[in-house]
Amino acid sequence: MTDRAEPIESMEQLALVWRAMVLDRDADADVRDLPGLAVRWADSRFAFWNCVTLTDIGADAKLTGQRLSQAADIMRSKERSGFLWVFEDLLDEEARAGLVPAAEQAGLQYAFPGTGMAADTLPADEPAHPDLTFVRVRTDDHLRDYADLNSRAYGFAPEDGRDGLAGSALWKNGVYAYLGLRDGVPVTCAATVEADGRLFVVLVATDPECERRGYGEAVTRKALYEGARATGLRRATLHATVAGAPVYPRIGFRPNSPLHFFGLQD
Repeated sequence: MTDRAEPIESMEQLALVWRAMVLDRDADADVRDLPGLAVRWADSRFAFWNCVTLTDIGADAKLTGQRLSQAADIMRSKERSGFLWVFEDLLDEEARAGLVPAAEQAGLQYAFPGTGMAADTLPADEPAHPDLTFVRVRTDDHLRDYADLNSRAYGFAPEDGRDGLAGSALWKNGVYAYLGLRDGVPVTCAATVEADGRLFVVLVATDPECERRGYGEAVTRKALYEGARATGLRRATLHATVAGAPVYPRIGFRPNSPLHFFGLQD
């Protein structure tokens, strides 16, 4: 049987952090813990703040199919699009093998993959990069720059990204969010936030024109360093995209559960 301790941790970290992020966007957001499903839905134009997650441990194929249908029904009831997150290693073997066909039967389509990761050794020395200066997000202009970097990196319209962060007091005070500036221009960003005795890395992005220069790694190290210095925490978790997955092991992260993101069928 697969050791599920870290996949469970990864799922629980998502549910905890996304609760705060979604309620930050809308105090009346749909935040519910249902049997087998965590709903974290701000109905924001920023699709990452619209999330449903499967939470059963060891679900078989039949139960997984039921949860997928329930998740799809919830997503159809919303105005804005979002994603269903599935941590593969929480499912039993048969459910994992049939996940994509079962999702399609429920009216969902595969969007993109990811990977849950965790680390126990965080950067001990203050990070630096010869091209970059680091600035903590403290102003509305900083929030706009952070949002715009995520929009460019993930293919969102600028207005959609800004809807995810504009005016947030949480991101200016409770999140250790940093911009990496090259010649005064924001080119990369990363953030950490305290979550149940861990630091959670969130919304790492680099301008597509500035990739493969170590910028994402440098600013992630900075966010981890400052978060650890402020909180004393040493363990961190994150959910990596395909682009980010090769970067994080260099910082000390280990992969645990494959992640699958699904949207509603067109």
